[in-house]
Amino acid sequence: MQSDYEAVRPSQRARSTPAATSGSRPTLGSVPPSSSSTLKEKVSTASAESPMPHPDNKGNWVLKRGHALSYAGLMLFTIILYARPAEFYPSRLTASLALIVALATLGFFIPTQLSMEGTLTARPPEVNLVLLFCLTGLLSIPLAINRLTAWHEFSATFIRCIVMFIVIVNVVRTRARLQVLLLVALASGVWLSVVAISDYRLGLAIVEGYRTGGAGSGIFGNTNDMALHVLTMLPVAIALVFGLRSLTGKLIFGVCSAVMLAAIVLSYSRGAFLGLIVVLVFMAMKLGRRHRFGIVFAVLLLACAVLLLAPDNYGGRLLSIFVPSLDHSGSADARRGELFRSLYVALRHPLLGIGMGNYQSEMSYSNHVTHNAYTQVAAEMGVAALACYTIFIVSPLRKLGQMVRETFERRSNSNYYYLAVGLQASLLGYMVSSFFLSVSYQWYIYYLVAFAVCLRRLYEAETGKAVVVEKRKERKRKKFRDAPFDNEGRTVPT
Repeated sequence: MQSDYEAVRPSQRARSTPAATSGSRPTLGSVPPSSSSTLKEKVSTASAESPMPHPDNKGNWVLKRGHALSYAGLMLFTIILYARPAEFYPSRLTASLALIVALATLGFFIPTQLSMEGTLTARPPEVNLVLLFCLTGLLSIPLAINRLTAWHEFSATFIRCIVMFIVIVNVVRTRARLQVLLLVALASGVWLSVVAISDYRLGLAIVEGYRTGGAGSGIFGNTNDMALHVLTMLPVAIALVFGLRSLTGKLIFGVCSAVMLAAIVLSYSRGAFLGLIVVLVFMAMKLGRRHRFGIVFAVLLLACAVLLLAPDNYGGRLLSIFVPSLDHSGSADARRGELFRSLYVALRHPLLGIGMGNYQSEMSYSNHVTHNAYTQVAAEMGVAALACYTIFIVSPLRKLGQMVRETFERRSNSNYYYLAVGLQASLLGYMVSSFFLSVSYQWYIYYLVAFAVCLRRLYEAETGKAVVVEKRKERKRKKFRDAPFDNEGRTVPT
């Protein structure tokens, strides 16, 4: 399948020269009637096969390949990011390997992108939002309580997330590229789950005496962060179970789903468990539309079974969300205190916040982070940044929902329906779980949104129209208009 696009507009001579008419002498640049109709057919065919992420009333769109070297660099960077070689083989080279590969990827990306499209990046709404989010972070540095801390937070992982997000959006131009990138992320989630289950069984890397630990000391070093990544990959595996036709493929990804579900339980992460319930209920309602209530009831029964069969103290830890006294470690009370403290700081500094990374060292009661991605952004970067961050997550979520509605009728023959549902569930799981984690500057959400944007751009390229979210009233009116009627004028359920 062809992929990305380039605007092609008629030349000045073609626009200014009238078409030849019958009985008149053809002029230079005129198009004979027969060839004119053929030209119109070609143009209409090209328009039907081309994407319109940015509608253009004057130009047509054609697709072209590119960024092979940039994609290779992106893949290598992603593998290094998830594999974390510096944690297993500490050295100056392994510690700088991800940065070296990222710079090399940019070295391939920038000249290729400029030569192909004449601009540094495509401009879907999510790219504009992430650039505004980056700008608010940069503007908060001069007004930060500790400017050095703010600059260090901005120039470390955060700016790399922004840059690589833009690279992913522009480089992933084919369905195969997106699938491979998703499989790498999914493989990392499965591997983390296997290691977590093995360590728990052997009594290794146990946190607080009963929880399975994270992996290493980097991006997955914290148990809750590890559970968050596994949670966001679980819906992708479930979507592949339903989307694949091969029985072997269904079995493989079904086992992967079960392994990741077990790892989430053994992590004892309260935020991940709440996100898991939302993910399972959402996917059950989307994948079983004709039996929604029965499936939701089955999911709730599954959750109860997990609580009954889970290791000791699992139910008590979950109940500590609502009854903090049940948490003997005191973390529930501490998190609640930091939540209200961060809300207070956000209200006192609504414009640009107190500076990125400044809450823990300058405002926390006990030198802790906010343990909430939304209040982290609001307190450290301001209300405008919080708006950009929230819309950055919600916008692709709503457009994925529109894709799901458009592909529902042909879901058995569509490669988009199940993957769109899976990515929707991943974003919902992140939104719920990140309410208990300070991860707004980390990689998790930027990869998820990039996957959603790439899937939408590929869908637009195949259908030849932009994904526009319909309002609820319009959807009901359209559904009523298209519904079949019986002889007495009543709608017939489908």
